[in-house]
Amino acid sequence: MISDRVVRLKSDYAAHGLRTCVEAVLLVELFKHPHVLLLQYRNSIFKLPGGRLRPGESDIEGLKRKLASKLSVNENVLVPGLEVGECIGMWWKPNFETLMYPFLPPNVKHPKECLKLFLGRLALHQQFVVPKNFKLLAVPLCQIHENEKTYGPIISQIPKLLSKFSFNMMEI
Repeated sequence: MISDRVVRLKSDYAAHGLRTCVEAVLLVELFKHPHVLLLQYRNSIFKLPGGRLRPGESDIEGLKRKLASKLSVNENVLVPGLEVGECIGMWWKPNFETLMYPFLPPNVKHPKECLKLFLGRLALHQQFVVPKNFKLLAVPLCQIHENEKTYGPIISQIPKLLSKFSFNMMEI
């Protein structure tokens, strides 16, 4: 029997084509070490803030909209001081299964979903409103690194994606 989720995904794909999701990697400095802000759901599911784009919506505008709806006091007002930086990674879903690949397999001509990670830059002093059933956590990069069991295959690769950057911890 096909799950309701798969039926919905197939219906959405037939109507709109490739589903594109965008998520923000938001870094903060704690104890002179970079941490990633993650949303925790049900004490065991970790997510980056973001979500699905509307048909025809640009990556940057869609990510700003999703961050406003997830982290801002007023979902119609963008998170003040937030800058969306470069895309640091893309994952592809070749079919309606849950498995995503950090590359588009060569035999796949019509992927079903694309997930893009963007580096987000926050204002020096940032305040957030967290959705009702979530917790906002600052998790050290060293804890996330290759910890797929806890954080999943995408979040656990963030330290590798960030390895091309130099971080300067500033005393303020």
